[in-house]
Amino acid sequence: MGKKVTVVGAGFYGSTTAQRLAEYDVFDTVVITDIVEGKPAGLALDLNQSRAIEGFETKVVGATTGPNGEGYEAIEGSDVVVITAGLPRKPGMSRMDLLETNAKIVRQVSENVAKYAPNAVVIVVSNPLDEMTALAQIATQFPHNRVLGQAGMLDTARFTNFVAEALSVPVKSVKTLTLGSHGDTMVPVPSQSTVNGAPLRDAMPAEQIEELVVKTRNGGAEVVALLKTGSAYYAPSAAAARMAKAVAEDSGEVMPVCAWVDGEYGISGVYLGVEAAIGAEGVKRVVETDLDADELASLKEAAEAVRAKQADVASM
Repeated sequence: MGKKVTVVGAGFYGSTTAQRLAEYDVFDTVVITDIVEGKPAGLALDLNQSRAIEGFETKVVGATTGPNGEGYEAIEGSDVVVITAGLPRKPGMSRMDLLETNAKIVRQVSENVAKYAPNAVVIVVSNPLDEMTALAQIATQFPHNRVLGQAGMLDTARFTNFVAEALSVPVKSVKTLTLGSHGDTMVPVPSQSTVNGAPLRDAMPAEQIEELVVKTRNGGAEVVALLKTGSAYYAPSAAAARMAKAVAEDSGEVMPVCAWVDGEYGISGVYLGVEAAIGAEGVKRVVETDLDADELASLKEAAEAVRAKQADVASM
């Protein structure tokens, strides 16, 4: 049996994620689903026609799904399911403004994933991210390690990019980290951030680091405001696809993700942005990063803010 990955939602985020996953050539099949009749099939046809040019063999399959689970049999046996379904933000909206609308969608998708792909690792990217990840776990009833959310990799990539641009250095010479939530209680970790191996704090003044932290926190909103219709998808899809690849290859790669925290950092029973080793079973383990006192306090604060909101989604 070859590896199979499903991307639920054929918007810009979903279609770009499917393209990246296909071009990796590590899966036998990429399934893309959507509620818009014909759209997934059209994208699949187009992507398959790029195989000869890009040199990959992965087969892309499109499936239209209905409100009562019609069409979901196409995802059967998926090793990984990436849930991108839901409405994107409009200018002026916060991620939390999407809560109710997207909760209904994510619950319905999750129930169908549990039915047709009961052994899958689920990667949630729908906003508000931390809450939707918690909801997907409740709705699938999968073990916590098999449901995780994509946020930390994206926020970290944004932080890294802003630092590299501010210092006019290559992106690969910069290493940053963000933990916490995908939103207001995002916790950038300057103590673990470096430029050419030297501490970030030596490379730029504290005020400038704080400015870039705020810019990172608002990174998505900035894109939304400029695009006016829709939200970011190139960087987010790159992050989700890398996570799915780590699962497929059972790589054990450590990456910042939204994972279930149970005792690490003295925090328990909540989905939170932390570093984790990713493999075939999803989260192999949460990796406790050395944080300074301020960063740890901020992480605990983020955990409580997210915990309160995650309690709300259980009934949605």
